[in-house]
Amino acid sequence: MWQQNYDPLGNPNLSALLAALPVLVFLLALTVLRLKGLTAALLAVVVSVLVSALVFGMPAGTIAGAGLLGIANGVFPISFIVLMAVWLYKLAIRSGKFDVIRGSIATISEDQRIQVLLIAFCFGGFLEGAAGFGVPIAICAALLVELGFRPLKAAMLCLLANGAAGAYGAIGIPVVVGAQQGGVSLEAMSLMLMALVQVIALLSPAILVLMLDGWRGVRETWPVLLVVGGVFSGVQTAVLYLLGPELVDIIGPLAAMAALAGFMQVWRPRRIYREADTPPGPAQRYTLKQVLLAWSPFYILTGAILLWSLPAFKALFAAGGALASTVLHLPIGLLDGRVQELPPLVVNVHTLPAVWNVGWLNASGTAILVAAVLTVVLSPRLNLRMSGEELAQTAGEMWKPLATVSLVMAVAYITNYSGASSTIGLALAQTGGVFPLLAPVIGWMGVFITGSVVNSNTLFAHLQAVTAAQIGVPEALLVAANTAGGVMAKLVSPQSIAIAAAAVKLVGQESAIMRTTLGISLGLLAYVCLCTWGLSVLLG
Repeated sequence: MWQQNYDPLGNPNLSALLAALPVLVFLLALTVLRLKGLTAALLAVVVSVLVSALVFGMPAGTIAGAGLLGIANGVFPISFIVLMAVWLYKLAIRSGKFDVIRGSIATISEDQRIQVLLIAFCFGGFLEGAAGFGVPIAICAALLVELGFRPLKAAMLCLLANGAAGAYGAIGIPVVVGAQQGGVSLEAMSLMLMALVQVIALLSPAILVLMLDGWRGVRETWPVLLVVGGVFSGVQTAVLYLLGPELVDIIGPLAAMAALAGFMQVWRPRRIYREADTPPGPAQRYTLKQVLLAWSPFYILTGAILLWSLPAFKALFAAGGALASTVLHLPIGLLDGRVQELPPLVVNVHTLPAVWNVGWLNASGTAILVAAVLTVVLSPRLNLRMSGEELAQTAGEMWKPLATVSLVMAVAYITNYSGASSTIGLALAQTGGVFPLLAPVIGWMGVFITGSVVNSNTLFAHLQAVTAAQIGVPEALLVAANTAGGVMAKLVSPQSIAIAAAAVKLVGQESAIMRTTLGISLGLLAYVCLCTWGLSVLLG
């Protein structure tokens, strides 16, 4: 049995500084040294091992067990979900359905303000939920250029639109990881995200039109802004409350898209806005049957995730359920029951479990797999060979970012089990009631540097939770603040901007794109900081 030590150097601030060394090395490797993400993550793992052993005195066996558990959780369920989501998206492209989806959206209105709402906001939000990892920015920015938008403005608008959906991307993985790493329930974290993020989702359509056509555009389109923002944010909130984060970016954007298409049948703006009198982009007309069939992979996905989310379905795999035996609980022998948390972190000495839970049948990734298989069966242009090729190609493209995520998970688990992240949290708790004002900034910096809300939550969710417990505010609030602050950084993170620049053929002009989004990103971050601080006062 090994007990954590939260001040191994006899100086809380110095101990916290050395505890933060693995994260600092990872961030510096990405920025100053400009190493690849995988290389930076490997370097961070080495540093976390050295700090845990030499500074905190953690035994080698428990360090190895913590790293193994982190990598295992990175592989399943996280990498499994992301791989299946991107594969399904690629199957939709290979089947030809995606061309119909894009074309049908472009025909709803020639007004570029409406097209931004349809494509960058609604369709981009849907793609964030279905795939994430830069897919919506790349696709929607290129599509806006095809419809006559200037490349710089198309990139800027798609980056801004991503702020409404980024918290729930790739079937809700950022929220799931945040709750897991922070040790808070999904329900509690979801409630806090409603307060921090959903007002931004409500106002995002107005922000997009404001950036495109100024206040005049907002005045001329306010009815449709209310419809789209209200439906998008309202349905997101309802899904988050009733079902959890997995379908927030699937059902919400789909509902907003349907509401916008229906509203445009009975309402038109008095002035058709087109940027600098550019002609309408080419748009092919499709029949209702073609459109409905084109969207079928995502109807199936929604149905599968809904089924997997039902309490009755989950009960089958709970203790005593009919299928409970299909869930494997694999203790990590080098770590399980061998590390103890001590006061003041906890009231009483607490022995930490270390179990890798593997439920292939009840995993969200399996629901996406079912949707992908049904898509192949129901698509005449797809067969097993093609689908296998797409899966192999997806795995080839995604293995580096997914391996990076798994190694970052290893860093997080080593620092958490060694007590290093708790040491940082205890030091930050000295700021008292001021800390909630700064908590979203930590998430913002994490995403700005790593490009991923998942990585930011992996690195900092536990730290946020420990600090929250010490200063007497709900842990779920600061974990949600880390997520919300991180989402605002997606508007300006170098990775997101590089994707946008490549999509609109502006490689080399990334700084110009960043200048168009930086002010909005910082403004939204300030809102999240103030909202977090206000909630901490109210709830603490």
